[in-house]
Amino acid sequence: MFETWLTRTLGISVPLVGAPMGGRAGGVLAGEVTRAGGLGLIGAARYNTPEWLEAEVRTARDIGDGPVGFGLMTWSLADDDSLLAAVLEHRPQVVALSFGDPAPYVDRVHEAGALVISQINTLDDLRVVEAAGVDAVVAQGHEAGGHTGRVGTLPLLQEVLESTSLPVLAAGGIATGRGLAAVLAAGAQGAFVGTALLASPETVGPVYARTKIVDATSADTVYTDVFDRARHQPWPSRWGGRALVNAFTERWHGRDESEDILAEAYTGDDPDIGVVYAGQAVGSVRAERPAGDVIREIAVQAEALLSRFR
Repeated sequence: MFETWLTRTLGISVPLVGAPMGGRAGGVLAGEVTRAGGLGLIGAARYNTPEWLEAEVRTARDIGDGPVGFGLMTWSLADDDSLLAAVLEHRPQVVALSFGDPAPYVDRVHEAGALVISQINTLDDLRVVEAAGVDAVVAQGHEAGGHTGRVGTLPLLQEVLESTSLPVLAAGGIATGRGLAAVLAAGAQGAFVGTALLASPETVGPVYARTKIVDATSADTVYTDVFDRARHQPWPSRWGGRALVNAFTERWHGRDESEDILAEAYTGDDPDIGVVYAGQAVGSVRAERPAGDVIREIAVQAEALLSRFR
């Protein structure tokens, strides 16, 4: 199997990380990714409680005998960093601090014995997280599902690889072994996988989301802030979110309506209105499959492709 900085450092067999998708990646999904040989990350959202964190990490560790970590939105810690404190109590092996400057928190994570990984969307982001002392970076491209930047994965990955001595992972548009092989061949030490797992039964969230994922094509996404505004999510304006198009985006995307009007029109219970964040690789997700099977298949296909050049 593969050997990269990621596999050597964490003692895993597959250079894949389950993306810490807030509201989708809980302990079951993280545990199954870890059990399949990768690194499972739990998405810790602003509304999660310490009790929720404890239950999710216990579940993940019961399932997967290997490393487990958390992903946090760095910008949300400025007003209240108690969620980070709760995360560190569980001694994770990795904490992903993304979407903002991690400098105020890196030492605390290191003191707890964990690595710090930060997703970045520009070279300016790279300089910020390098100065903060992170252990590795994830070049997250515009193709990615959920909140992301505006530069494509391949252009960004090339720039980042040429501009840092830190280990670099890739994210955005990677849903098959072909995608993993491509970024490894370019010099990445591994990849984050999110959309490829969204139809797996281990994900958290409404059942209709899995059906929508399977039925979607790569052209069925939109980069928008309309769901943040409708749900009063205070994301910084530089990060929009890539989601599946639906009746809500068709009506409201691109319109300068107030958050109150959008909130009144929005309901997450309606399959035609509720948000389903997903990346452009959604067209490669054609069935509801266990997360472990997805991870193992990506790894096997990537190894077969790369072995042609050895």
